[in-house]
Amino acid sequence: MKTVIVIPTYNEATNIQNLVNSIFQATKNQVDLLFVDDNSPDGTAEIIKKMMAENEHIHLLERPMKMGLGTAYVAGFKYAIRKKYEFIFEMDADLSHNPADVPRIMKAMDNFDLVIGSRYLTGVNVINWPLSRLVLSLWANWYTRTITGLPLQDCTAGFKCFRRQVLEAIDLDNIRSDGYSFQIELHYITWKNKYRIKELPIIFTDRESGSSKMSRKVMIEAAFMVWRLKFNEWFGKKENSEAKQKVTH
Repeated sequence: MKTVIVIPTYNEATNIQNLVNSIFQATKNQVDLLFVDDNSPDGTAEIIKKMMAENEHIHLLERPMKMGLGTAYVAGFKYAIRKKYEFIFEMDADLSHNPADVPRIMKAMDNFDLVIGSRYLTGVNVINWPLSRLVLSLWANWYTRTITGLPLQDCTAGFKCFRRQVLEAIDLDNIRSDGYSFQIELHYITWKNKYRIKELPIIFTDRESGSSKMSRKVMIEAAFMVWRLKFNEWFGKKENSEAKQKVTH
């Protein structure tokens, strides 16, 4: 299947070459990479352009300023839909997601519409996080499940693969959230649209270099966004889909 991995970047110059090499080694050059760069001042885009000149599987969308993770993914999704990719991944640029897991997720896509790399499916599979951040993440997932009913262990996961049809059924222009809340919103809409969802266990390793994009603003936005999703459900706002609902662990 024609596959693309959408990877937002902002100041990832120290990671990008290693990430690209690792992905292509794991996938045997059977995927395309689409970087969405928000005018990184450290020259990330220039490094990507040099790699593009040597590899036709690497692509780049450049944006004029830092515009947020959610809008970066939306831009990447729209590109992937236009180019008729069948499988569309989300993946971080900071090496916290292991490229060796990409083939496992691709294989699972044979039977599902969304496959999520889950940090919490088989316990807590997170390395190098301080206890305070881990507790906050676990609480955010419990909070999301409790309010929305979303039947996932890792509601805020950022490593996943969609079938193109799933994203085509979502009004991407109406996605206003960012960060953790963006991930929750996509999972929730996909679930409500009755698509087949599977979680696969992964080991998440906190970034080796650069700086985390976690902020209090991101967490507050997620806390309020889940209530917006619930209110939309209460007042009858629905997403349209013909797929059959199934969530499998």
